[in-house]
Amino acid sequence: MIYNLAILLYDLVVHLIAPFSRKPRRMMKGHWVVYDLLRQQREKDARYIWFHAASLGEFEQGRPLIEEIRRRYPEYKILLTFFSPSGYEVRKHYRGADMVCYLPFDKPRNVKKFLDIAQPCMAFFIKYEFWKNYLDELHKRRIPVYSVSSIFRKEQIFFKWYGGTYRRVLTDFDHLFVQNETSKRFLSLLGINKVTVVGDTRFDRVLQIREEAKDLPLVKLFKNDSLVFVAGSSWPEDEDLFIEYFNTHPGMKLIIAPHVIDEGHLVEIINKLKRPYVRYTRADEKNVRKADCLIIDCFGLLSSIYRYGEIAYIGGGFGAGIHNTLEAAVYSIPVIFGPNYQKFMEAIQLLEDKGAYSVSDYSALESLLDRMLTNRDFREETGLRAGNYVVRNSGATERILNMINF
Repeated sequence: MIYNLAILLYDLVVHLIAPFSRKPRRMMKGHWVVYDLLRQQREKDARYIWFHAASLGEFEQGRPLIEEIRRRYPEYKILLTFFSPSGYEVRKHYRGADMVCYLPFDKPRNVKKFLDIAQPCMAFFIKYEFWKNYLDELHKRRIPVYSVSSIFRKEQIFFKWYGGTYRRVLTDFDHLFVQNETSKRFLSLLGINKVTVVGDTRFDRVLQIREEAKDLPLVKLFKNDSLVFVAGSSWPEDEDLFIEYFNTHPGMKLIIAPHVIDEGHLVEIINKLKRPYVRYTRADEKNVRKADCLIIDCFGLLSSIYRYGEIAYIGGGFGAGIHNTLEAAVYSIPVIFGPNYQKFMEAIQLLEDKGAYSVSDYSALESLLDRMLTNRDFREETGLRAGNYVVRNSGATERILNMINF
């Protein structure tokens, strides 16, 4: 009752703020058409495998599994659902799925209606997705359901004294494919033993991205024969540090792909620069050669841009937490980030493997970059350690598929 009340309240809040906020408004519009979309697009008598991801990051974790299933088992169709507009709006035209839509709120009536129309033959919930009513109904209908790339920590509700009712949702899964032994150990304390440690499918995904990386002629012209420092998903606190170093070190070029791309933030970046720059959307073969800094003022290029760098800096470490380190590490280049990385297992492990370094202030960054710029062996060895870490931890997709009966 408490859980269902919370879902009702969340639904009410989204409806109330939708007229005044774009993301909730997009979500509500998507929810209004879900059932019609499913009825119109679902092929009669086809067997659908359902993948659910909260947002874009979780989708990327599930993507290697989706695409490998399509390759091996083309007789199945794929239904992909998102909870967040930031995932759905970006991937609503994803060609790897036959149907893409929002997941209606986890209310009993919605759940039954959704499953009656979609009729999946099995389901995969990615990472932290534990919608109680959906999982209970899937279990009741004897539809196999799996948790993929999940992580469990002692601070989660399952392990609290008041989490008894909610922790029973874990018994709905036919199997949980977790990232680490710690998760398996926590689950065993609850009597949940249908668990296998397979690692994180994100490693498979970044290796796939590396193979599919775009050739970017303007970035190649910008790089020429220079040593390039790539700053990905940066925030102002990050930019204060590496731009200061860049301004006084002509021996390197800089590519900045900020996390927030709006005119105000781009102007802030430009005002900090003391060397020639060009924005990517305004670059041409002539002006890009003259620039020392290339500002990426559009989306979708960062994962390919890292291939042109010798050193990568990942933003967010002076705020809530760092962004994706694996997209850079897969290219066997050193990875640098700020002090707030503790929630990210891959960052901790990269530090342990000496494929990455964390800096807490300008002095630390200056010392580290001085060493990397003057000691090529150190820089390249650090990069090799980062790349080897990614390869060593890949293979989760294969391990999962080997345990599922199709």
